[in-house]
Amino acid sequence: MSVTLTIPDAIAEAIKLPEDHLQEELLHELAVALYAGGALSFGKARQLAGLGKLEFARLLTEHDTPRHYTNEELEDDLAYARRE
Repeated sequence: MSVTLTIPDAIAEAIKLPEDHLQEELLHELAVALYAGGALSFGKARQLAGLGKLEFARLLTEHDTPRHYTNEELEDDLAYARRE
């Protein structure tokens, strides 16, 4: 399934972003908003944004959006840290 959003010309023209970065920036903003609201997981939100884990984590930090960090993720991180 693919979703297409229509933004009226007057609104698109009012967005203060370079036209060549508009789609990328709007996808970043949408990904952050959907993640912050709990509608998308970290992995799916970063996929929507087209970013890697570190880049999306930085984007969340830039937007002062706290990371949803589950006990399962903590256990995964601890297991990874214990590896040599």
